[in-house]
Amino acid sequence: MSKVSFFDRRIVEYFLKITSAISATLSLFVLFVDIPGEFKHPFGWIFLALLVLIYLGIWIWSNRLNKIDINVEGSDVTIKVGDIFQQPGLKVIAFNEYFDTQVDNQIISEHSLNGIFIKNYLDVPVSALDQHIENYAFDSSEILEKNLARKQGKKVRFQVGTICVYKGYLLTSFSKFDANNMARLTMQEYLEFLINFWDKVNKVYAQQSVSTPIFGSGITRIQGHKNISDEDLLKIMLWTFRISEMRFKYPARLTVVIHKDKIDKINLLDIKSVKNGV
Repeated sequence: MSKVSFFDRRIVEYFLKITSAISATLSLFVLFVDIPGEFKHPFGWIFLALLVLIYLGIWIWSNRLNKIDINVEGSDVTIKVGDIFQQPGLKVIAFNEYFDTQVDNQIISEHSLNGIFIKNYLDVPVSALDQHIENYAFDSSEILEKNLARKQGKKVRFQVGTICVYKGYLLTSFSKFDANNMARLTMQEYLEFLINFWDKVNKVYAQQSVSTPIFGSGITRIQGHKNISDEDLLKIMLWTFRISEMRFKYPARLTVVIHKDKIDKINLLDIKSVKNGV
């Protein structure tokens, strides 16, 4: 199933803009060049076929669109398919509310983004990262409690949206864990995370570009919204970014990186066509 319908209003509008330009050019052409009568009929059919091909091309391009640039309240934002680890600037890695680093497919899945970061991209022993997090200068308000009853993983629980800067990465406490170490969030907590997160980014980004994944598109469960789409999550991210005080100063920009397996379910034309992406 295509993401963009064949007769989508935006495709029609884009097509009309192109045909208007072509028509204007042809009008100027025939003012100075006389087309012989025997060629006028086939020329008309050729022109009609060309218009059909142009429309098909626009429709195919819309469904295969994998990168857009938008402006959100003065900040340049890129949304694209890619590998977050290959992006310039600061890269955001979502952890749980304890900043756990135990990749055992119970606390952290080896297939999750922070599992891949720890196993494949961490350039020091995990114990060194643990020490860095433990010694990091968090605000006292960001540390919620020491959960001594927790059987596995770390004991210190952080406010969602808290950021720990580690070299070229922004490690952020995203998902809450239940008693069975299942990652979950309510929609209210998801919004709380995003609002806190943009506020923290504003304090630490130091005019560097920042790349994030679509938060919540992995294994984290948003209670009461099990069928929420990645496109909806992306729109929520852009909306909270717009209403936050976070603004990237040129040439710094925000990049939201979409996994290649997810792009077939996200209509970037829809996001690009709306002011501020939402």
